[in-house]
Amino acid sequence: MTAALVTGVTGFTGGHLARHLVHRGITVRGLVRPRSLGRPEVATLREAGIDIASGDLTDAAAVAAACEGVDVVYHIAATYREAGQPDSAYRAINVQGVEHVIDGARAGGARRVVHCSTGGVHGHVANPPANEDAPFNPGDVYQDTKLEGEQLARAAGQAGGLEVVIARPIGIYGPGDLRFLKMFRGISRRRFPVLGAGEVFYHLTYIDDLCEGFRLCGEVPAAAGGTYILGGPRYTTLNTLVDLIAAELKVKPLPVHLPVWPFWLAGAACEAICVPLRVQPPLYRRRVDFYTKSRAFDITRARTELGFAPAVDLPEGIRRTIAWYRAQGLL
Repeated sequence: MTAALVTGVTGFTGGHLARHLVHRGITVRGLVRPRSLGRPEVATLREAGIDIASGDLTDAAAVAAACEGVDVVYHIAATYREAGQPDSAYRAINVQGVEHVIDGARAGGARRVVHCSTGGVHGHVANPPANEDAPFNPGDVYQDTKLEGEQLARAAGQAGGLEVVIARPIGIYGPGDLRFLKMFRGISRRRFPVLGAGEVFYHLTYIDDLCEGFRLCGEVPAAAGGTYILGGPRYTTLNTLVDLIAAELKVKPLPVHLPVWPFWLAGAACEAICVPLRVQPPLYRRRVDFYTKSRAFDITRARTELGFAPAVDLPEGIRRTIAWYRAQGLL
């Protein structure tokens, strides 16, 4: 029986992946930071049959211990965007943490590491759709360090002794996700004006499809050394995405389109004031980028080489997500 380690197991993607692997008959261990061991999610993971190992990505010895005896390491954990967090914190997790995972996997005898990067390393897609060979254009320290971590992992695989597969997920959503809640809630309350023309592309990937893509990255022999964009069946314009969500919510979207530049300037001002104080800005430029940067991707390589076949199209995925939000009292 295959054994796997999943890092970031208390997060949305890592938790779903761990349970997905268990359902496929894989023995799963999850790496959890010591300060998170008392969280309710950890008890739920244990109930699902997931073994819990205590350790932080900055602790090379703890990571190596967690890697002992597993065949595949799914490295999902990362530090995301957080107000006031110094660049060194991103580098400690998103770069040095990758090095600890690679070293631990090699020492523990793992066959393969699936490293979770992000489609964000491509930044704005000027010539959609982008494939894995599209130019890199990271737009902030998070994307910069994710690209650096990806490159470190790839180089380790090329050095031999360990198979490394790079996965770049796109626009992850579904039951359990809270990142898109503000958008869904705004549309439901008819308080979600679109900035700009709304004709930029957006590409969403339902969590169950993504987890199966990760599993294929871990198990398909020919994937060794490969890089794969894992995205949903299709991308669409922001206007169409808003219309689809509104239709499932049974509301009319706002017909209002507002200019981008006042919000970009306001975001810059909020960041200048709030970030040094380590206060989350009420508005920041990255949020404005949502309305101005296209994200549209070609998943042909994953379809062809992995057999990746995302099955949950936007209307169904949106419907399931809304149902979960409502069940949690969030909408």
